Amino acid sequence: MRQPKILTTLKTYDTQQFAADLIAGITVAMVALPLSLAIAIASGADPGQGLITAIVAGFLISALGGSRVQIGGPTGAFIVVVFGVIAEHGYDGLVLATLMAGVLLLLAGQLRAGNLIAYIPEAVVNGFTIGIAIIIATSQLKDILGLTVDHDPADFLEKIPVLWGARNSFSAPAFLIGGLALALIVLLRRLAPRFPGLIVAVGIGSLAVTALSLPVDTLGSRFGALPQSLPMPSLPEISVARMLELFPSALVIAFLAGVESLLSAMVADRMIDGNHRPNAELTAQGAANIGSALFGGLPATGAIARTATNVRAGGKTPVAGLIHAVAILLMMMLAAPLAGYLAMPALAAILLITAWNMSEPHKWPEYARGRRSDLALLLLTMVLTVVIDLTVAIGVGVSIGLALRLSRRRSVESDWTPPDR
Repeated sequence: MRQPKILTTLKTYDTQQFAADLIAGITVAMVALPLSLAIAIASGADPGQGLITAIVAGFLISALGGSRVQIGGPTGAFIVVVFGVIAEHGYDGLVLATLMAGVLLLLAGQLRAGNLIAYIPEAVVNGFTIGIAIIIATSQLKDILGLTVDHDPADFLEKIPVLWGARNSFSAPAFLIGGLALALIVLLRRLAPRFPGLIVAVGIGSLAVTALSLPVDTLGSRFGALPQSLPMPSLPEISVARMLELFPSALVIAFLAGVESLLSAMVADRMIDGNHRPNAELTAQGAANIGSALFGGLPATGAIARTATNVRAGGKTPVAGLIHAVAILLMMMLAAPLAGYLAMPALAAILLITAWNMSEPHKWPEYARGRRSDLALLLLTMVLTVVIDLTVAIGVGVSIGLALRLSRRRSVESDWTPPDR
């Protein structure tokens, strides 16, 4: 079934549900605002493009999606791919790749491919997710330690020596601000999990930089002013040669968007005892990525952390996601100049927490107790993601994982016998 969930929920919608959605939507917007900025920066894009993605894609995912409470926008899963595409093909290349990925996701939704997620080995998903988390955390060391580097390479094996070589430029004020923001995020999550602790932590850290005139980079000093309105939609440069060149990147973006959104919808189902529509979700992801690309935004998908925040804040229907997108738009229009004071180490602290949560350390003992083959597949996928390339990691991991699954089924269930020759 590809019908958007919002059409079902609006049949019985009332003022009580709207009140709950309003509070939840504003709460999620307070979380999504600094996170969208930080993800865009880590991806090698301008911070304003993160906000554009959260607004346009976030609105479309809620309006067209198959989950009652899914919240969409830019996520950490894309950072590695986006950074690589921008470095190799420029930002216009990323926009075209995102547009192509959106078309692929639309086709996947129309072909009812939503249930195929069951065939992707869980060890592969866990492996590349942990690998991405390692890369994200490493990419934030420069800002949280206040290091000065002439060139910050994308490759993990090249980045580590560069960071080590810049160790003498360590900035104590930057480290203290980053540590303060990190401690506040952790503390507020434990004491008041429904409270938008991210924006409070970043705000307090940034206020300390301004009040004490600390020599710490801010969003404004590094990137200039944020946009205060959405740009006019436009198409990137399109040619057959360019599309062929970017097709592998578009495939990876579409794969990540599909897997992440469906995983997030499954998590949401467990939290609300619901039942999402996977093909409607894929269709929504396609429309969202096309929309984001037309406005010059980043790839987008369902965000597990923001979706969970929405549920905990009392969100009942997709209207909460629509309100979240509108709230971010209003904040961009009214408070963009204030965002220029946000301290870079405080934003880096957000992504360090994001990386830690992505890696799901509470599940590591479970992985270690599982099948040896699954653990080996997880570690292989993780290492390939970090050391070589996410595309290679997914391709190798899925191939080996499906082969392992096939061999297990044959060893247990198959009555096939070799032909007598």
